[in-house]
Amino acid sequence: MPFLGQDWRSPGQSWVKTADGWTQSLLCVIHSFCKKDDHNKENLFNSLNYDVAAKKRKKDLLNNKAKTQYFHQEKWIYVHKGSTKERHGYCTLGEAFNRLDFSSAILDSRRFNYVVRLLELIAKSQLTSLSGIAQKNYMNILEKVVQKVLEDQQNIRLIRELLQTLYTSLCTLVQRVGKSVLVGNINMWVHRMESILHWQQQLNNIQITKPAFKGTTFTDLPLCLQLNIMQRLSDGRDLVSLGQVAPDLQVLSEDRLLWKKLCQYHFTDRQIRKRLILSDKGQLDWKKMYFKLIRCYPRKEQYGDTLQLCRHCHILSWKGTDHPCTANNPETCSTSLSPQEFINLFRF
Repeated sequence: MPFLGQDWRSPGQSWVKTADGWTQSLLCVIHSFCKKDDHNKENLFNSLNYDVAAKKRKKDLLNNKAKTQYFHQEKWIYVHKGSTKERHGYCTLGEAFNRLDFSSAILDSRRFNYVVRLLELIAKSQLTSLSGIAQKNYMNILEKVVQKVLEDQQNIRLIRELLQTLYTSLCTLVQRVGKSVLVGNINMWVHRMESILHWQQQLNNIQITKPAFKGTTFTDLPLCLQLNIMQRLSDGRDLVSLGQVAPDLQVLSEDRLLWKKLCQYHFTDRQIRKRLILSDKGQLDWKKMYFKLIRCYPRKEQYGDTLQLCRHCHILSWKGTDHPCTANNPETCSTSLSPQEFINLFRF
């Protein structure tokens, strides 16, 4: 039986049923209009091919538009690493990156640092494992992150480090384009690298505006409250930057107990004992020890919200996202994943 729609096996003309059997409508129409002038024939062919041309233009626009973001209705993904009778194939990092709605996650302050860390890990080692669509989504999400930082004027150093990591990786990978390590032509990736340089320049030229708020400021608080707030900072570089704001804050930022708690938060006692540094007064210099420890060991990562993996149905989703789980109590089956653990899920 002849097909009824467009197919790769033929030009895709429509078929109609007549008394003599099935026949192509194109031949019928041409036969009925064969006695008309050439102008009418040209209009006829244009009208018959209009739908095909319209669909092709729509597809080309979708593929070539740089700002296009690919969305899926479900905000979860089933993670499977092998073929079964029910499922064929396996889940890839690029597929998960497209399905888990990272564009909306960066707007949530609880998920922002998690997404940025994940983007950094992908830039370091997993960029070549992304499909063409996933790589396009990666750059679109990165652009949204930069625009958010320029508007909020927060997390500037974090994004600078991300852009520098990505640019360094691309400089290495672009030199090997002939070995098919990246999806796309060299001109596309050169354009993306130029965009990264432009974003870096924007971040370097950013001017922090003083808020118009005239109420109580941080320096107006009692010293004990200032020190208590500073103990909530998990990055020693933030303490150093805060100490450069005012002379009083400089004194607080050098507090030994503050740096001791910071070292104990990120590192184990065994790691600390291997990197002891004494000051001129014979006391432990916790500040110098901290910056030496971060060069030797990874810091402890803590995020407000993370991706969750259901141990019962092997579905990956953001916390609070409904997924089709058959467990009696799905909340007890969920396990939080760090960015590195998320990457490790897709290493085969």
